[in-house]
Amino acid sequence: MSDAVSPAAESRIKPKAYMAMVATVAAIAGGLYGYDTGIISGALPQIAQDFELNHRAQELVTAAILLGAVIGALSSTRMSATLGRRLTIVIVAGIYCIGVVAAAVSPNVWCLGLSRLVLGFAVGGSTQIVPTYIAELAPPEKRGRLVTYFNVSIGVGILLAAIVGVAGQNLFTWRWMIGVALVPSLVLLFGMTKMPRSPRWLVEQAQPKKASHELAKVRDTSKEVREEIADIQEVVEKKEEDSVTGWRAMRQPWLRPALIAGLGVAAFTQLSGIEMMIYYTPTFLKDAGFGASAALWSALGVAITYLVMTVIGKLIVDKVGRRTLSLVMIPGAVVALLVLGAVLHFNLAGEAQGWWVVACLIVFMIFNAGGIQVVGWLTGSEIYPLAIRDQATGAHAAMLWGSNLLLTGTALTMTKWLGVGGAMWVYAGLNALGWLFIFFLVPETGGRSLEDIERSLKAGTFRPR
Repeated sequence: MSDAVSPAAESRIKPKAYMAMVATVAAIAGGLYGYDTGIISGALPQIAQDFELNHRAQELVTAAILLGAVIGALSSTRMSATLGRRLTIVIVAGIYCIGVVAAAVSPNVWCLGLSRLVLGFAVGGSTQIVPTYIAELAPPEKRGRLVTYFNVSIGVGILLAAIVGVAGQNLFTWRWMIGVALVPSLVLLFGMTKMPRSPRWLVEQAQPKKASHELAKVRDTSKEVREEIADIQEVVEKKEEDSVTGWRAMRQPWLRPALIAGLGVAAFTQLSGIEMMIYYTPTFLKDAGFGASAALWSALGVAITYLVMTVIGKLIVDKVGRRTLSLVMIPGAVVALLVLGAVLHFNLAGEAQGWWVVACLIVFMIFNAGGIQVVGWLTGSEIYPLAIRDQATGAHAAMLWGSNLLLTGTALTMTKWLGVGGAMWVYAGLNALGWLFIFFLVPETGGRSLEDIERSLKAGTFRPR
């Protein structure tokens, strides 16, 4: 193969365009995550009426997908290590299909809850493997932009769920609202069968020639392929020299900085309050005096803001850096939550309170969605060394979903104890803690190869400054 020829070129698709296509197809899993978790807010009133659910039963139906996501995130680690990243995504897509259909035709609330648990398994599995799959194929200088296709896809899914929740109330039953997700599930299932396999996984399986062939599809020259494969082989050989691997390897001291930084970012990505805002925005707005229709339309505006800021974050994250983007954006989210808490607790705005609430929610979404939400999934895809990547990315996704479950499960209780305003101050404090954590413990990973990050960990130079 000459320096100017690659399999992608032979098929008349330039490597950069082919890599973007790979990231787009794989990121459909993020759209399914966003839609399947978000659609319940619009579908739940109909579900509650059909099955005569009390408040507690509605909470259980909503939370089932989050519990399934924790289980799926941890369970998929063995699949991705044994079967490879691409095949694992194909399996996850198949589970999406089964879960969507089962939920849409559920004859009772128990079947619906079980179906959403299955959907959660797919959601958790996809969040564990898709960012890693994209990161292992992407060139270092564009890894942030490509991995965050996943974040953008989540935003698209949330927005579509909000649109269906607003426009579909009088057009569709809840079964159609849920069942329509079968279409992108099938696109993901069949689309991934045509995508390349991870070259890093292939090198681990002692298949360097196949790894070179797959990597050549997304690199411009054979020189780049040779150098990158040699770099991967060097890291894999050192990994094979270690007597401890897998979950036990995560206890080794040299890995501790990566685990602390990665799992901490994962926790604060959810503890910042983003999912709580998405799930409960209509409730907050109704409490602020908005009618049901106006509350839903305002929630749609919040979803649009989330998507727009995720796209902006995707475009700048490689230039600005992961650490810098988080440190710049989090203070804006803190201020928005402090003001929102004051407006709600002290009724500062009088008759204009509803619009102040909407403004604060949108400002919060601007700084949160454009900052730590961009970084949260990306960090998990690139910070963990090859020796523990499968296990650590599973733990990373489980931390994200576990934190989400904790936050969502306590939101209504916290607002009952402290009032909505007091709860906003608690979330402002959690955002401030997140800023301090990133400042002191999270190094910059942008623009560095995965192998370079691993070498700095082993050398003890993986530090924030």
